[in-house]
Amino acid sequence: MSHGGDRRTLLDRVIEFISPGPDSKDELIETLAEAEHRELIEPQSRAMLEGVLHMADMVAGDVMVAEPRMDMLDIDAPYDEILATVIDTGHSRFPVTEGGRANIIGILLAKDLLKLQRAPELNLRTLLRPAVFVPESKGLNELLRDFRSNRNHLAIVIDEFGNTAGLITIEDVLEEIVGEIEDEFDEADAESGVYTLADGSYRVAGDAAIPEVNQALAVQLPEADFETVGGLVAHELGRVPRRGEAVQLHGLEFNVILARGGAVRWFKVRRLAPGETAA
Repeated sequence: MSHGGDRRTLLDRVIEFISPGPDSKDELIETLAEAEHRELIEPQSRAMLEGVLHMADMVAGDVMVAEPRMDMLDIDAPYDEILATVIDTGHSRFPVTEGGRANIIGILLAKDLLKLQRAPELNLRTLLRPAVFVPESKGLNELLRDFRSNRNHLAIVIDEFGNTAGLITIEDVLEEIVGEIEDEFDEADAESGVYTLADGSYRVAGDAAIPEVNQALAVQLPEADFETVGGLVAHELGRVPRRGEAVQLHGLEFNVILARGGAVRWFKVRRLAPGETAA
């Protein structure tokens, strides 16, 4: 007779007694490693399962883009300025503010700007989507469930005092499980790592070879000790820069527009004006 609703068979209980399962998350991760070693699961599957386990202990504050590095739009800014920001940053969603960065009044989808092209009489406010606010302590598991259920892909993270601490996207959460997600600027077989932008600045891949950058921008970045522009900038700064940070060196400003997996994927690079010094 079973006790306490235990529906396991006698064989199940004997097997568990002889070969007990893992008693902790660390043991479970070791079990997954052993399963991969025995070729019971693929390396990618193991990595994803470990990502799920680690994500269970993480909160929004662990993954968010901090407020100083958030790209925002001002509701009162001219249309051309808003469009330039959207193009330069390459994001699909933007927090929109009014009267300062502290007052977020909604979220603008980049694709909705096309509606203003066809109907200039529209008010930008009518295109805003409601902003979703979550506390820094919100678990990533719960946040992912919310993203899926309400079909929202971006949330504003607030601290214990109700101030904006940062933002987090569904992509940020998923990358904790599946690793970095490539976008349209991450083509592995791209012919060039340097692209000229409409304002005369450049979009430069973090792994672009320094000789390629020197030739494209007609500059003389040092080639002796570094192979890539990302390595050079990280060395000058003393660490890998984060999204939104700008580093000025050798007459150029390198602004990080995309960083993932502990490395810079894309810089926006502009020439410093004569007499302009590093901040």
